Amino acid sequence: MRHTLLDKLAQWGRHPLCWPVLTLVALLLLNWAFNPQFLHLEIRNGRLYGSLVDILNRAAPLMLVALGMTLVIATRGIDISVGATVAISGAVAAMLIGGTLVIQDGQPVYVAKVPMLLALLAAVGAATLCGLWNGLLVAGVGMQPIIATLILMVAGRGIAQLLSNGQIITIYYQPFFFVGNGYLLGLPFPLYIVAAVFGLLLWLTRRTALGLFIQAVGLNPVASRFAGLNARAILLCVYAFCGLLAGIAGLIVCSNVKSADGNNAGLLLELDAILAVTLGGTSLAGGRFSLVGSLLGALIIQSLTYAIYSTGVPPEVNLVIKAAVVFAVCLLQSETLRRWVFQPRLKGEEA
Repeated sequence: MRHTLLDKLAQWGRHPLCWPVLTLVALLLLNWAFNPQFLHLEIRNGRLYGSLVDILNRAAPLMLVALGMTLVIATRGIDISVGATVAISGAVAAMLIGGTLVIQDGQPVYVAKVPMLLALLAAVGAATLCGLWNGLLVAGVGMQPIIATLILMVAGRGIAQLLSNGQIITIYYQPFFFVGNGYLLGLPFPLYIVAAVFGLLLWLTRRTALGLFIQAVGLNPVASRFAGLNARAILLCVYAFCGLLAGIAGLIVCSNVKSADGNNAGLLLELDAILAVTLGGTSLAGGRFSLVGSLLGALIIQSLTYAIYSTGVPPEVNLVIKAAVVFAVCLLQSETLRRWVFQPRLKGEEA
């Protein structure tokens, strides 16, 4: 009986989502311990309110970027330019939408400089071009991913500041605020965006051969080319899609604060995205990846941030605590440590 229980615990402990789930549950319980109203949910004016909803809503941009980063890391790459891409997307959207005060039917109203749909497409298109640029450098030129994306990380932030003339562009057009602050059927609209992207990726990676192709390129790009895969095209599409998701995240961030800040928008978001993907169990060596795990990783980071601020911990130690938690979770995900914990060798067992 004892060995059966140990075997079940060992099997569960080896599951790639075990430790991310346990970490998230522990953080939620910690928040609940310090705030008894943490798990309370209520409906007001047809909208669902509560701390859990706030965490999900605030984590939406990070979840989008983490999903794109998952595919990049699965191909044995990295994209540290997503934060700058977020800033570029927000700057393009703010520059095109803005908000001009006009008089309509005797009432002052703000109208967009260009149709909002066109502005949104332009912002996401600019972000996708950033991803394509990274993909061309990695797949076409053969640059190391961290160097290729470092170029855009530095230049992209400057491009965002050039687009905004170094100023914070305030947006006054009311319909644009729905992207980051609107509600649909009682839930924040950004959650529907995340759900749609996640559903699309899950279908593409599990119901088509795309997931297998990405894993093959990540595990052995040379062998995948000999097997007939167009590894360069896959890399190009993966980096472009990562840029596209960063652009959508930039729209949500820009809509949330009703402005575009080329200097601070998306700052350090690339590090949080990499941490979220790592916490979710995706291998930095390429090949193995988990979309569900990346979402859990993003929620862990947002829950940890919520816990730090709600418990009164000084903001100066935020990054230190975050690093300690990430280190602990990654250590628990170690195969060597798992074998040591879940497969104990009893003295005299082999005798």
